[in-house]
Amino acid sequence: QVQLVESGGGLVQAGASLRLSCAASGRATSRLSMGWFRQPPGKEREFVAAIGRSSGSTGYADSVKGRFTISRDNAKNTVYLQMNSLKPEDTAVYYCAAGSSFWYRDSLSGYDHWGQGAQVTVSS
Repeated sequence: QVQLVESGGGLVQAGASLRLSCAASGRATSRLSMGWFRQPPGKEREFVAAIGRSSGSTGYADSVKGRFTISRDNAKNTVYLQMNSLKPEDTAVYYCAAGSSFWYRDSLSGYDHWGQGAQVTVSS
């Protein structure tokens, strides 16, 4: 069973940066495709970024392209989401997800395991 634990959320002002971490246990991240999703208040969960088993396979939502970067450190079994130039509309609970596909997936159905979520709040 894969377990995922997110950390690094918080309250920041617009324009600031945050880095979310997702520590995985139960399976090596080198054998997992990993994704970040978010759920803004009152809205459905949406895709943010993902990385396949090969770090060369990455994808981003249009709303975060050029500002967010997903990366992985297989030695630490951890995936990161570096978030720069944060905007108030980035406010959401951010979820880490893991799946078994080789390539990254940008849909919720592409993942079998989910973390508990980390709150990110961006003030204007």
